[in-house]
Amino acid sequence: MKWLENLSNAIAYIEDNLEEEISYDEVVRIACCSTYYFQRIFSYVTGISLSEYIRRRRMTQAAFELQRTNQKVIDVALKYGYSSPTAFNRAFQSVHGIAPFVAKILVVN
Repeated sequence: MKWLENLSNAIAYIEDNLEEEISYDEVVRIACCSTYYFQRIFSYVTGISLSEYIRRRRMTQAAFELQRTNQKVIDVALKYGYSSPTAFNRAFQSVHGIAPFVAKILVVN
């Protein structure tokens, strides 16, 4: 049961730092295990890699911000660690299936 608590704490750290650079060293310190072991267990439990989880969570948060704020797409891209609009657009489309500017104009009912 301690392992699940440590995993939960590590995920909480990731969630709290989606707008920042996430330290894998800090994640594994919180989880009390090696990087190799954590990444293997995380992938086993979630079905995706840790880096993919972080990328998807950032893209989800970016989509919410595009719809709920007046921020420009480039500002949201920079906030979530993308230095070019092209890279952000590509990542956003791979996760959501639409371009960021389309998400900005869509209204969720």
